[in-house]
Amino acid sequence: MIRVVLFLVAVAAVAVGFVWFADRPGDVVITWMGYRTETSLMVAALAVAALILVVMFVWAIIRGILRSPEQVSLFFRHRRAMKGYLAISRGLIAIGAGDMRVARKSADEAARLSPGEPLALLLAAQSAQMAGDRGTAEQAFRAMSTRADTKLLGLRGLYIEAQRRNDMHAARLVAQEAVKIQPSLTWAGQAVLDDHCAATDWAGALVALDQMKSGLEKTDYRRKRAVLLTARALALEEIDRDASRAAVLEAVKLAPDLVPAAALAGRRLAENGEARKAGKILTTAWKLNPHPDLAETYANVKFGDTARVRLTRMQTLAEKTPGQLEAALAVSRAALDAQEFGVARTALAPYVSAPTQRVATLMAQIEDAEHGDQGRVREWLSRAMRASSDPVWTADGVVSDRWLPVSPNGRLDGYQWKMPLAELGFDRPVIEFTNASAAAPVEPAAPELAADPVPEPIPEPPLRKSAKAPKPKPVEAIIPLVHAPDDPGLDSGNLESGLDRDPVPETTTPPKGAWQRLQQLFR
Repeated sequence: MIRVVLFLVAVAAVAVGFVWFADRPGDVVITWMGYRTETSLMVAALAVAALILVVMFVWAIIRGILRSPEQVSLFFRHRRAMKGYLAISRGLIAIGAGDMRVARKSADEAARLSPGEPLALLLAAQSAQMAGDRGTAEQAFRAMSTRADTKLLGLRGLYIEAQRRNDMHAARLVAQEAVKIQPSLTWAGQAVLDDHCAATDWAGALVALDQMKSGLEKTDYRRKRAVLLTARALALEEIDRDASRAAVLEAVKLAPDLVPAAALAGRRLAENGEARKAGKILTTAWKLNPHPDLAETYANVKFGDTARVRLTRMQTLAEKTPGQLEAALAVSRAALDAQEFGVARTALAPYVSAPTQRVATLMAQIEDAEHGDQGRVREWLSRAMRASSDPVWTADGVVSDRWLPVSPNGRLDGYQWKMPLAELGFDRPVIEFTNASAAAPVEPAAPELAADPVPEPIPEPPLRKSAKAPKPKPVEAIIPLVHAPDDPGLDSGNLESGLDRDPVPETTTPPKGAWQRLQQLFR
């Protein structure tokens, strides 16, 4: 609307101008070289306008003739560039489709038509990677790293190629150079962070994490920083207790559910006599993530307490997470130490029908400490051998007896408290009971064991009613990392004779210690 109004105003102004000149006629006289030309003012104005138009037209023709070589060259360059871009497009599409022949052909064509073009260099590098030509790919990435517009892309490619040839020193140098150019670059910052973690340089790892803070989510940054602070606190535990305490307290603030940080903070505060603050940290972590390390630290938060006081403290902690197995185990263990066997049995009562290994082992300890009933002890230890596993610190298929900040594959915060085989998707015990054991002949009991009560058979779980039994998922073979503690294996030096020997019979005189008697059962 505004443009229409402006157009009408301009037309009106021109019309007013013509009317003004028409109402005021005049003459124009030109005398030049003896010639005299006389005409009206309007005709002179029109002649000047026509002359200007003719001059402009002639100048356009002359200018076009003068610039014709450049225009022709520009036309051919534009045509060549269009062919190059089309070749790049075909090549990138071929790489996505997995057509190596078309990709290499398009890369060669793009390099010929558009030499030095960033996308042409990228196509050459990726087509070489697809064909397995690492040298050509690295050469293309190195050429990109010399240009300002593709420097980071070239460094990224050089980093990947260095990793593929297992040259970690070169990969580290490339990542450090990329971080200097752009500190918030995620892949480079992560590479520098992993390098510091592999060298257990936790101070350098914290600096690297702060540099890549802008590229991380807030929760992810807080969790990683808490893990690094916990690792630094563990490293300083025997060197500088004050620095260790400060680091782990900051880690607890960042991630209250991080079990190693809460347990270490509880121990450091308890050493300084700050039992109340330690108990608050441990209770908060326990509500978020019940764990035996938290229970053990909470039980000993005050030095010099009696076993009954620790039992009361454990019962108070267990009330905060009712129905949790870890709470029942913590109360039962504290009750066993306090010689309150009834309380220990009551705590484990909901779990004895289908016990885990820790539940069965703890029941064996209760039987041994309360009655010394070796038959019941043997029964519970036998059930512990067949029971389902308990959660452990697991990362990358490796089981650790304690938490570690970095997994075996170099992943920060890789260790998780979970079942070792949980990721395989089983919804039933790893070792299943069959009726084959019922058909096996029963060996006569040893004379010294004749008075032991016969353990009740463990009933098999009822089968679900379904039209068709579900097929188990195919699972790759898993090689155990450690041998079972009760399976010492055969003597490799005398294999055949070891098969013929009878097991060592039990001694009629039991050892004095309680757990020495348990060890005697499995000799």
